[in-house]
Order: sequence, then structure tokens, then C-alpha cells
Amino acid sequence: MSTDDGTSAGNLHRVAVLALPEVIPFELGIPHRIFGRAYDAEGARLYEVVTFGTRAGQLIDTQADFKLYVEHGPEVLAAADTVIVPAAYEPSELYEEGRLPEEIADVLRLVRPGTRLASICTGGFVLAAAGLLDGRPATTHWHWAERFQQLFPAVQVDPEVLYVDDGDVLTSAGVAAGIDLCVHMVRRDFGAAVANDVARRSVVPPHRDGGQAQYIRRPVPEPQLATTMAARAWALGHLHEPIQLRDMAEQESMSVRTFTRRFREEAGVSPGQWLAQQRVERARHLLESSDLDMEQVAREAGFGTAQSMRGHLQGALGVSPMAYRRTFRMGRSG
Repeated sequence: MSTDDGTSAGNLHRVAVLALPEVIPFELGIPHRIFGRAYDAEGARLYEVVTFGTRAGQLIDTQADFKLYVEHGPEVLAAADTVIVPAAYEPSELYEEGRLPEEIADVLRLVRPGTRLASICTGGFVLAAAGLLDGRPATTHWHWAERFQQLFPAVQVDPEVLYVDDGDVLTSAGVAAGIDLCVHMVRRDFGAAVANDVARRSVVPPHRDGGQAQYIRRPVPEPQLATTMAARAWALGHLHEPIQLRDMAEQESMSVRTFTRRFREEAGVSPGQWLAQQRVERARHLLESSDLDMEQVAREAGFGTAQSMRGHLQGALGVSPMAYRRTFRMGRSG
């Protein structure tokens, strides 16, 4: 049973991960790695992660050269707060006809109303075949996006993004995007400080916006070309100051035009979009971890005024700075 702060009655948010035949072991392990590394300020675990199959005691094939013994069955759904479906490439009728075998459909019917659902990569096929994505925005690995849309025309497929957060149902692209999605869910559940700590423990970026492109034409610059890393590092140290595009370009000794093109190639977003994202993250951290008033938070994050910050947070998070702070203060006091 979920409480208002997103935890189960046992005080841990229970995450159930469905292991299907031909599952990709790496993606099956992502929720364990990310949610299993989330701790509160006192060092207490915030999640319990349990892998389950369509029946208890299964031995299933994987995409690697080993089989996987799955101890738990659908009984874990009775206490699950979040259910995650990683990529798996069986059953074949799912990818050929968009149809779920009755055994899997029966399992999904046991998911309690109000339980959060998420998929990693082609795990979205399972949610879509169950009708859980009809009329909703969703994504999957770009390689499978066309097939996904053909099989499930009622789904609003966006093949470009890393992940889609549609409230109680979230979907992601493949591999690293699954990590991004899980870190995002930790951030949504317990705030930026916890999510950033998880990211540091896992040596992954603390935040990649879901709208970022799945793939970039040149993700790693050619060796003879300069990168924009120094400019980004400089900007992070000066977020509280006004930053112009030419200021960032000067850090790399590039023209504004060249810098803008190179930045987008490397980061997947424009310098202005990236700056806005970083300032939102700084504001979130300060709202969660400090007692600074709204004007002070706005200045420290580089928004200048509380009104400007309010507009940015409302656009990025859908809530006002005051409501955001109150949510996490209430979560800590509970």
C-alpha cells in the first residue's frame, strides 16, 4: 500500500522487475543498481527491489550465455509500488503480432490500481500490448520505433527522446536511457540530493533530460577537434552570474557559431537549453536542502528574480518553487 511520500507501508518503496524469456541481463540489472543505491540522509535504504517472473521458481533464457533462475512469481505485485519491464525478446508473437501470451497478460492484470509502471527499451512492447499505453506518449529504442508504431497505432510514439514521463506510466529508450529513467524516478520520488548521490555511486550523469535526443550524429568529437567540456565546467561554476553565449564560446576560443554547433553535437541540446536545465537543477537542490528564501534561491541559481525562476520551474516541473519545496519538506517530516 503506497503512502503519500511514495513509500510502501513497510517504509520502503517496493520496485518489482519483470524478467521475461530472452531478457537482456544488463537492462534487468539497472533497477537493482539505481534504486538499490538510494539512501536517505541517515543512510537508510529507500527502495526494495525484487525480480519476479510469470511464475515462481522459473529458469529462463537470457540474451547472454547463461540462464537465470527467478525465485519470485506474481505474488510480489500485491505489495509493489512500481513495476518495471526491461527489454526481452520473447515471446515472438509480441514482436510479430503485438499480442501478449495469456500468461503475461494474466500477470499484468494483477498489478494494483495506482501502481507506477515503467519500461526499459522494448519492455514498452509489453505495456503497449496490454493496452496500457493507448492514447499516451511513449518511446522505445529508436531501432524498434517504427515497428512499435505499426503494431500499436494508438500509442503516441516519440522515437527521438531518451524517456517519457507520463505520470503513472514511464517509458525509455535502450540501455543507458534506462539508467536515466531510473535516476529520474529516484529524483521524482525523493529529490535531487538523493538522485545525485545515486548517480555519483553509479558513476553516471546525475541528470539527462528526457527530451534529449536518443542518438547524436557525433557523440564523441574527433580527436583533433576541441570539445566544449571546459565551457560547461566554467558555466557550472558561474551559474549565479549572467552568462552570455559568447562568454562560453570564449572559454573554448571558438566563434559563437562554431561553439553553438559543436555544443549541440556533443550535448544534444543548445547551450541556452543546457544552461536553463542546469539552473533548474541548482534551484531544485537549493529548494530541497537550504532555507534560502525564493529571491535568494533565484539569484544563486542564476534566474535573477523569483518570478523568472517560478516560470522556469513551472515549465520544467509543472509546479511552483514553493510547492516543490513544500513537497520535499513534507516528505522528510513524514
